[in-house]
Amino acid sequence: TPAVHPAGGCELCLQPGGVLVHQAPAWRVIRAEDALFPAFYRVVAREHVAEWSDLDDAGRASMMAVVTAVERVLRAELSPTKVNLASLGNVVPHLHWHVIARFEWDAKFPQPVWGETLRQVSPPAVDRMARPLEALDAAVRAAVAPLG
Repeated sequence: TPAVHPAGGCELCLQPGGVLVHQAPAWRVIRAEDALFPAFYRVVAREHVAEWSDLDDAGRASMMAVVTAVERVLRAELSPTKVNLASLGNVVPHLHWHVIARFEWDAKFPQPVWGETLRQVSPPAVDRMARPLEALDAAVRAAVAPLG
């Protein structure tokens, strides 16, 4: 059973949550606009559900296939030190997965992206990416489009 929308509406129901990369009936992939972490993607459930277990088996399998496809693109295109996957929803209780390419040079590595800043990054993180963001978005779109 889908969760009830929180009072005042749900941020991820009302707006995309970042740069829309691809949208399917059950989910969308967006790229968060984060200067410290330019290869930060979210796979967002289109229906308002708060918890992973709110999806049926097929919905969970479908969404995880998308998360996996995004991770594979980040690994292939950027060769990151690590890819972080997370589904927290403490601040925005709408089911979404974070898929974030991390590098040993990033501002917070090895801390979580929400952790303490450990270093200044120069040149800026976006300029250190192996691919321009538009090309990375296109590779993500190509990988996830057949899944939805």
